[in-house]
Amino acid sequence: MQAIRFHAYGDPSVLQLEDVAKPTPREGEVLVRVAATSFNGIDAGIRGGGMQGPFPVALPHIPGIDVAGTVEALGDGVTGFEVGQRVVGFLPMVADGAAAEFAVAPTAVLTAAPERIPLADAAALPAVGLTAWQALFDHAGLRAGQRVLVNGAGGAVGAYAVQLAKRAGARVIATASARSRDRVLASGADEVVDHTTDALADAVTEPVDVVVQLAPIDPEAFAALVPLVADGGVIVSTTVWMPAPSDKARGVRGVDLFVRSDAVQLAELVALVDAGELRVDVAERVPLADLRSVHERAAAGGVSGKVVVLAPSA
Repeated sequence: MQAIRFHAYGDPSVLQLEDVAKPTPREGEVLVRVAATSFNGIDAGIRGGGMQGPFPVALPHIPGIDVAGTVEALGDGVTGFEVGQRVVGFLPMVADGAAAEFAVAPTAVLTAAPERIPLADAAALPAVGLTAWQALFDHAGLRAGQRVLVNGAGGAVGAYAVQLAKRAGARVIATASARSRDRVLASGADEVVDHTTDALADAVTEPVDVVVQLAPIDPEAFAALVPLVADGGVIVSTTVWMPAPSDKARGVRGVDLFVRSDAVQLAELVALVDAGELRVDVAERVPLADLRSVHERAAAGGVSGKVVVLAPSA
């Protein structure tokens, strides 16, 4: 089969399209014929070698933590899945991923793919959708009537965070650039602050209960978010290289989010997609052979929105 692999850590040039042996599912796993994976920022971090501590992958490594495809074969002891079934999942970060024609996946990370959208587009859901879900509900305990600031709503996680927060009955203030404004409003934001021209301290005139911090930020700007949070509120951050600030005196918690695979939560997201209550946005669809160029563009800040990477067999 064809797969993208890297044999050493480094810049995007280490990514190579190669012919490799098709993997075999072990006990508790299935073999998935990949329709698509997607590009996530963590893919670049792992490839560059900066994530060897938390995610010590074995080299050569196939990237791609999102997978959407059909079950090709069952490993020993697998129940609840059948050959030909459409599935979607968030793969273990240290195992070989789905930037290939076939991938093995533990059944524990898979759920039925949404029927409402093309199978390949479902690869845009798992990692970023789960990040938004876990930020809002697992860590922030979001409730109807609360005020939420989504800082960095123009990205892939932000789109889901805005939609899910609005669906939960929150008032959503979002930051985004002018090019993302219309898309963020379409996701349900009540207010959009242009972070390139407006200071948050001036634009956010009432305290918020929850901050979901998604965009790159410097320490001074990060600390400046704390006064915007109401007593007892929470800042949930995906910028885990910089600890989330807090204010113990006012009960403001800072939470560093490490997204985890959760098939039950993913099934809930899929159900929302099929019910028409959650939109899956895909900015680009590129062939597997172009994955290196996606990494190159991302390194230069040239990727906006979710990129779905199509397998050769798709």
